[in-house]
Amino acid sequence: MQTITFHNNNTMPQLGFGLWQVPDDEAVKAVSEAFKVGYRSIDSAQIYQNESGLGEAIKRSHITRDELFITTKVWNEQHGYDSALRSFDESMKKLGLERLDLLLIHWPAPKKNLYVDTWKALIQLQKEKRVTNIGVSNFTPTCLDRIIDATGVVPVLNQIELHPHFQQKELRAYHAKHKIKTESWSPLGRGQVIQDPVIGQIAAKHKKTPAQVILRWHLDNGLIVIPKSVTPSRIAENFHVFDFKLDDADLKAIEKLDQVNGRIGPDPDTATF
Repeated sequence: MQTITFHNNNTMPQLGFGLWQVPDDEAVKAVSEAFKVGYRSIDSAQIYQNESGLGEAIKRSHITRDELFITTKVWNEQHGYDSALRSFDESMKKLGLERLDLLLIHWPAPKKNLYVDTWKALIQLQKEKRVTNIGVSNFTPTCLDRIIDATGVVPVLNQIELHPHFQQKELRAYHAKHKIKTESWSPLGRGQVIQDPVIGQIAAKHKKTPAQVILRWHLDNGLIVIPKSVTPSRIAENFHVFDFKLDDADLKAIEKLDQVNGRIGPDPDTATF
């Protein structure tokens, strides 16, 4: 497994297992299968309502705690200093953990205007050594500037929608300038990018599946990537991407797939939830 090193010198597996839209009662089986395949980084969130299932899978796995990298996120309704601290306690109870590897603010929710106070809560949890790393998700440069200017603390990563049809080059450049790592959610474009004929041609060339080519593109671009599946064969397929690399021609071809209107999920600036 390849790892990514944060600006605080901590590391994270570059390939993880995402739990978005995995029901709690299915999470135990899915995560257990992911552990069996070799995943050690698992990405959950309060709003996913599967932290308990993840916690049960961890308990059943008998994998040593130091081998695992567990992420969860503070939801919009829990923004604010005290609310974020309370919600963290609730998450940890469900997960059955004493320490979390990575805690993220799920969305900036700018209309609530509480994300700076929420960020201060994450900083406090890190000071108390209850969280090893703190970061954000779906933050724009404006929101990132604000929390950094207010606290002097730079997130280790920003988890954003990112796939070949929506490559977020400007935001990734901002991240690089501030030593913030980029983590991709919906890395396969919710299945849409898999159908792209360019991806299909590259997959045939390397004798890999389109999904494997897309995940390899994320890895070759230095991105952290968290594909999700509940199908054992797909869970295994998504993990087996370390035995090949894309060449320059492949990377240039995929770079041309970027679309101005390629976003599939909500826009952080206009999302109302």
